[in-house]
Amino acid sequence: MSKIRESTLKLSPAVFTTYFQGESAKSNIRLLIRFIFFLAIMITFFSVAFHFLMAYEGREHSWITGFYWTLTVMTTLGFGDITFSSDLGRAFSILVLMSGVFLILTLLPFTFIKFFYAPWIEAEARNRAPSELPRETKDHVIITHHDPVTVALIEKLKDHRQDYVLLEEDFQRALQLYDAGFRVAVGNIDDPETYRKVWADQAALIVATNRDEINTNIAFTVRELSETVPIVTTADSPYSEDILQMAGSSKVLQLYDMLGRSLATWTIGGECRANIISRFDELIIAEFPALGTPLVGKTLAESALREKFGVTVVGIWERGKFDIPHAGSLISRNSVLVLAGSEENLAAYDEIYAFYHICQLSTNPVLIVGGGRVGCTIAEQFKERDMPYLIIEKNPRRLQEEMNYVVGDAADIRTLQNAWIEEASAAVITTHDDATNIYLTKYMRSLRPDMQLLSRANLDRNVSTLHRAGADFVMSYSSLGANAIFNFLKNEETLMLAEGLNIFRIKAPETLVGKSLAQSGIRERTACSVVAMKMEGVMMINPDPKMPIRRNAELILIGDYEGERKFLQWDENE
Repeated sequence: MSKIRESTLKLSPAVFTTYFQGESAKSNIRLLIRFIFFLAIMITFFSVAFHFLMAYEGREHSWITGFYWTLTVMTTLGFGDITFSSDLGRAFSILVLMSGVFLILTLLPFTFIKFFYAPWIEAEARNRAPSELPRETKDHVIITHHDPVTVALIEKLKDHRQDYVLLEEDFQRALQLYDAGFRVAVGNIDDPETYRKVWADQAALIVATNRDEINTNIAFTVRELSETVPIVTTADSPYSEDILQMAGSSKVLQLYDMLGRSLATWTIGGECRANIISRFDELIIAEFPALGTPLVGKTLAESALREKFGVTVVGIWERGKFDIPHAGSLISRNSVLVLAGSEENLAAYDEIYAFYHICQLSTNPVLIVGGGRVGCTIAEQFKERDMPYLIIEKNPRRLQEEMNYVVGDAADIRTLQNAWIEEASAAVITTHDDATNIYLTKYMRSLRPDMQLLSRANLDRNVSTLHRAGADFVMSYSSLGANAIFNFLKNEETLMLAEGLNIFRIKAPETLVGKSLAQSGIRERTACSVVAMKMEGVMMINPDPKMPIRRNAELILIGDYEGERKFLQWDENE
């Protein structure tokens, strides 16, 4: 969507329509026309008087010359070619000059700006941030709040060419969002009329990420118009889930709880087994940290995982970088193996390798930096699994169980020593400030190079910085929320993934029909890997690269977000 500067007049039919809709615009036009008519009479009068005075001085000029002299004097462009020689003529020139200064140089610009230009700019602005969408609008996503979660969601919607509109109550704020590249509509989010104007009854999804009280109001308001449109709301408090569901929410997401459970899962020994992240019919995609297992230091060929368990390593995720593996790929302590196989295959794998994660945390505690909602959720997960943990918290008012808390600043070495950092097997940094998380990640990595470090990121742009600071895993609050909402929209069962990793399914583009996977160039052009291919109802896990892609085949791919974007853009361009 192209940006339009407010100082530019854009002659579009929509702006014309918006400008001439109101009675005030019509009144302004009438006043402007009256002024121009009065100015034309004055110019004509002065031009006629010019001829009489010139005749009085014994000279004759054409009517064109009279109008030329009048406009020259009124606009103060100067004299020289035609002048009066009598005092009466010069006095008349002064009168014409003063009239021009007042009417043309002062009153005309003011009148034009007030009664035409300013209303036109306002109409153009309202066209950029309308209060009503076209009648044919449907299958769009309506977003009621601008925040890091919805910004990440909008990026995914754009990549997948899904229409959306962002509601904003303040008109000036709406214009700022429009100029930043968002599709915006103006309206009060608690007014049923707003949702009528954006055709909420025809929407694919309503997304409310405001405060719990506002989300409840939004759900009630939308349900006045439609009982069937899906509504996704977020909930900060666990006590709000039932209320939001009763208000009409189709799905309630407790993002802080999801983030805490995700970080707990990624901690060594969290789930112990391979972490299932996606299911596609009988195909299961799972992730498994290699840290602490005999796999570390081996190549994929040496691990013989496919031969022993029937699972295929379709990707290796390491500190924010996703690689398509080959037989010689080396498994390091920071590697996360992305496995594909059936439920039986993964069960056989877990029977052998989950044991090593359990052993690592039999005595050594996990440090949780921050006792907020995310930190407490992680602690609850560890408690259910009988995993030892210590929470480092600066605020003593947050203490719940003193035996599991260390009061102090995690940036203080004495606090870390009191938390047994020398013995800890892992640390999870959960504060709500990314700068603090980056600082603590770098500090703790310098103290314990061998420790597993996980961190929370509140903004996507800080994920790569946290990896550079030494974090083994980073979970982004905004990406987690955006993925959960998008998966609900697409009705996909995709669970918690390592930050930046994505699994998606798409119908095979026409340009690939008849080509084999080896000929398709998918891996070379997008860095995505085809995990499975479904043709004629049959799911083929890790399909033969020589097998041709048939029409209407469904591809299941894995890659990072940039790889997914390249594939979608490639599909669109082709």
